[in-house]
Amino acid sequence: MTQLLITTLIFSIITTILIVPITRRLPKEATLSFKQFLQSLLFVFIGSWIIYFLFVYLTKIDVHWTIFIYALPVILLMGILASGGAERNIKGILFLASLIGLIYMLTAPIFNADEKYESAKMEQKVEIEPFDETKTPASVPPHFAENKMKKAFGQVPNTSYYELGNLQIQKVNGEFVYIAPVEFSGFFKWLNGDTTPGYFKMSATDSNDNPVFVAKEMVYVPSAFFNKNLERHIRLQYPTLIFYGEPQLEVDDDGTPYYIRSYGEFISARNGFDVKGIVMVDAYSGETKKIPLEEVPKFIDGAVSPEAVSLQNSYFGKYVHGFWNSLFGKKDVKLPSDEGTEANVSPVFNQDGEMYYFTDFTSPKEGVDSMLGYSLTHARTGEAVYYTGNLEESYMDSQGALAIIEKKFIEKEWQGVMPILYNFYGEASWLAPVLDSNGFLQNYFIVSAANPEISVYGSTPSEALRQYKTALTRGASTVEGSSNAEQKTIKGNVLRVYKERVGDYTIVSFLLHNGQNFVVSSQNEPLSIYLKEGDEVVIRYFETGEMFLPVKELKIEGVVNIGQ
Repeated sequence: MTQLLITTLIFSIITTILIVPITRRLPKEATLSFKQFLQSLLFVFIGSWIIYFLFVYLTKIDVHWTIFIYALPVILLMGILASGGAERNIKGILFLASLIGLIYMLTAPIFNADEKYESAKMEQKVEIEPFDETKTPASVPPHFAENKMKKAFGQVPNTSYYELGNLQIQKVNGEFVYIAPVEFSGFFKWLNGDTTPGYFKMSATDSNDNPVFVAKEMVYVPSAFFNKNLERHIRLQYPTLIFYGEPQLEVDDDGTPYYIRSYGEFISARNGFDVKGIVMVDAYSGETKKIPLEEVPKFIDGAVSPEAVSLQNSYFGKYVHGFWNSLFGKKDVKLPSDEGTEANVSPVFNQDGEMYYFTDFTSPKEGVDSMLGYSLTHARTGEAVYYTGNLEESYMDSQGALAIIEKKFIEKEWQGVMPILYNFYGEASWLAPVLDSNGFLQNYFIVSAANPEISVYGSTPSEALRQYKTALTRGASTVEGSSNAEQKTIKGNVLRVYKERVGDYTIVSFLLHNGQNFVVSSQNEPLSIYLKEGDEVVIRYFETGEMFLPVKELKIEGVVNIGQ
């Protein structure tokens, strides 16, 4: 609050000097008396200070010195009309200079496009690292998690006072979870409630998990009012900081809730944004800290706001050859996808548990669903890598993947959401949860980005991955390689067989005499449907380390495989 008072006082002093005729000379040779002069000073000073303070308090806008340039021409015009003689001429010159400054501010996007691109420039690689087959991707869609939390809202004390806030995915105690705060549902509910009772937590990897309400009182939240409103509380502590993006709730391993917000700098003038750190607020005590990115606590996964990442992606895609090229020639221009779950980007975790924001880029040409590349931005550091993909192949973008899902379930009117590109078994692949018209999760769909005819779905990500492994060796679309797994050959006797009909094919799981389990699809090995207990088999498989190892080729003794 103190810094805000000082800053607005400085603005008020400058405003007073520019409006009130210091020489006391008025237009038409009139002159202010000393008493009138003091009254004018006092009136303009107090009036401008009240206006500035209320404007900042109500709008929660920053008071970075550049904000004053927008008001300067109006202030100087008032000063010109109120002054006379040489003072009027001086203020006229300052007025013209302020107009030039204002024009520069308004036209900054034309001139700072190269600076924006440089600030967003990414390291370039071909393909992401293969996904660890033994892990489960964080693939529960936020809309589904939100629906389940709303249905569990009866766990909240005084339910009528509150509503569910925005979901935030993060890692807590080594588990990927969704966190959603309980927020006030209006002004009078805030007056009666004073504090919110806590937040919901739900697994981001297990769709069968039920939301759990965690009782942790919070005072400084986005839905509170006056000085307990979170954004106003932060603004009063740091009036000159530049923020970009909405506040996000982060929970430490002890379950203590903190709100964070990304701050940074303008690229130039009051245009563009380059993230530098976070402001962290204890949601109960209101204790506030300003922390640079390199010192962010380990429990915070999303230090860089998704809005800031989305902005950087747009800089990288649009301004590769400057501002005018982004409008007309569009040489090498790439448009970031808008299919993300948070501000057009989607949070994902790598196998080390670090969070990244995923975005795919497509052509600005209408009707093209070919992906030009994709980016991963580290959510704690803001460092980004752009992946071109295999340049010898044409990858389908996220919208193309969603279109395939929609056509697959056109009669049921199911739709895919939250498409994420993974490297599954050496193949660039889209994974997307499928929801019905009521928002309930029905299955998980995987489709090859390079070979869209290769697609599977299962009730869980693990089941879909299991089927996808067996689908990658289909016909002329054979895809060699399975992440880091080597291929091995074994001969043995079948002890147990389990067959399951999935879609148009049969998934055959079987146990060999040595205790190893294998899985194969009739899509790849049609004669596998004849497999029975006691058969002697020769198997070529991928050593992935999983319980059920994917079969690449299967030969059953006494059964002639077509083509062999």
